[in-house]
Amino acid sequence: MLGFRGHFSTKSRRYSTTLGALRQTRADYRARQERRERGLPEDLDDTDGSTLVLAHWTYAGHGHSPGESWLAASIARDLRLNRETAREALADLHDMDDMEVWA
Repeated sequence: MLGFRGHFSTKSRRYSTTLGALRQTRADYRARQERRERGLPEDLDDTDGSTLVLAHWTYAGHGHSPGESWLAASIARDLRLNRETAREALADLHDMDDMEVWA
């Protein structure tokens, strides 16, 4: 930070703007820009418009479908088999190292 051990930018309220004010200005600008692109009025305090709320919830079920259950079980089985194979290979390597010491 160029030898300055504090924050990378000033936080003084007397001589500079605050980071919160900069964030709010940026957010307001982006909101106006987005509203302009969507053909809405640019006034952020416009309360004449309405807000459409879509809140139709339906129960979709729980858990995996039979196909997903099979896939998850086969992946778990493959992982278990791979781990067992790796353990056996490591044990074989250790056994071979022990044999070489005695030979």
